[in-house]
Amino acid sequence: MLTKLSIKNYALIDHLKVEFSDGLTIITGETGAGKSILLGGLSLVLGKRADLNSLKNTEEKCVIEAEFAVKAYQLEAFFKEEDLDYEPLTIVRREILPSGKSRAFVNDTPVRLDALSKLGDKLIDVHSQHQTLQLTDNSFQFQVIDAVANNKANIKTYHEKLSQYHEVKRKLQKSINFQQEADKEHDYNVFLLKELQEAKLVPGILTELEATYEKLNNVEEIREKLALANQLINEEQIGVVTTLNELKSTMQKLSGYGKQFENMSQRVQSVFLEIDDIQSEILSEEESLDADPALLEETATKLQQIYNLQKKHSVLEITELIQLQQTLEEQVAVTENIEADIKALQLKVLAFEEELDVLALKINKERLRIVPQLTNYLQDSLADLGMQNARFNIQISPTDSYFYNGKDELQFLFSANKGTAFGELKKVASGGELSRIMLSIKAILAQYENLPTIMFDEIDTGVSGDVSNKMGEIMKAMSTTMQVFAITHLPQVAAKGNVHFKVFKEDVNGVTTTQIKELTYNERVDEIAEMLSGRNVTEAAITHAKELLL
Repeated sequence: MLTKLSIKNYALIDHLKVEFSDGLTIITGETGAGKSILLGGLSLVLGKRADLNSLKNTEEKCVIEAEFAVKAYQLEAFFKEEDLDYEPLTIVRREILPSGKSRAFVNDTPVRLDALSKLGDKLIDVHSQHQTLQLTDNSFQFQVIDAVANNKANIKTYHEKLSQYHEVKRKLQKSINFQQEADKEHDYNVFLLKELQEAKLVPGILTELEATYEKLNNVEEIREKLALANQLINEEQIGVVTTLNELKSTMQKLSGYGKQFENMSQRVQSVFLEIDDIQSEILSEEESLDADPALLEETATKLQQIYNLQKKHSVLEITELIQLQQTLEEQVAVTENIEADIKALQLKVLAFEEELDVLALKINKERLRIVPQLTNYLQDSLADLGMQNARFNIQISPTDSYFYNGKDELQFLFSANKGTAFGELKKVASGGELSRIMLSIKAILAQYENLPTIMFDEIDTGVSGDVSNKMGEIMKAMSTTMQVFAITHLPQVAAKGNVHFKVFKEDVNGVTTTQIKELTYNERVDEIAEMLSGRNVTEAAITHAKELLL
């Protein structure tokens, strides 16, 4: 509930601070005194957009602060979702700077205007004649019916299943779209993959093939060089082996004359063994070296195949071609398996539809069960409010469509007079009739839902006598379970309040400002008497005022 409100430098308000309690709070005042200004300031702190016209003094900032007791509203999840600090006593502050910029804070944490507006909807329901248009909204009509039908748990479960259902349907459609596109590319991808697979690519294959090609393509020159190398090593007169033999013999003779000569002799021996090994390899290569035109042609073909693939796919490395091959294998596999995936998703869709159908039927049965009860309550309530001939025809029809709250379509039909046909509320009900219907509906909702603070803004305009008295009784009854504000011009309603505030204007140093004060009992008597008889208050009016306050 709203516990405190502070407004500074807003419209005709210089600085105003007021505390509120639970129950029914009455706010009265002459036309133009500033009741709408008070509401305007409150709407700003609840997230309404602001402009420089809001500032009383355009050189100073406007600050509006409201304190709410929110423990009963179960808003912890909302605060967490919006990344706000939760406090049982939550302070909301709105600042409008002289530059025109606006800032908002919840418990001193900066907050976006859209988040503030969402929070405001959960804290205060400002109800005026023009806002009765909400009554003609189909979703609000369902809200009323489902509240009375105690459908909250069913609808919550249904909504969770519906979200999962839509997610599976999105996946199914995505898979179908993928299949349609993949089918177009599948044959081409298979062709590309086949080309790469036929190349039998492995890391290092290009280097190996190029070496083989160079060897086979230069057999004669290699044979000639190997023969020359062999001759240089083994030539009888000047061959390396002959010379090394002489060197080895000489160093062996010197090895007895000291350690350094022994080391040198061992090193010569190592060189001799290395040369001997090289000679063996040269002989082996020379013996195995044969011209192989078929192998040369095969190697050249493989090389050209790889070069063509590199050019075709604009890559330089074999590893890139191998990676491309793996990607194509995955794409082809997905395309070939997508049919099975689609069938599995289709089965999931059918399973969710079966679950949703069961839940929707439960919701439908509960709605149909309470329609007669709700209809009778509304008609009886409106009869007390001067609409004795008001009739409702609430029609709930099941469909094949999955809506956010079930599978039903709703027609909330109304007739205000005998002999007139039923029609849609927005077409056949006047503004005053809608106000009384909405009051009745809010009253029944207060019995089934934990509604936020509600503020009735002159919804009793145009009514009087017994009807106004009944309106006051309804508001009084609502205030036993929630905080209710009523801005009114009717003494019968004003007398029902637990607390009574008066909004008035006063001139201070030649400047008109709006003020608000809580009335004492005697001040309430005077205020209600004036509402009854005008400025010239009579003794009869005072007596009547006291009787109303009993």
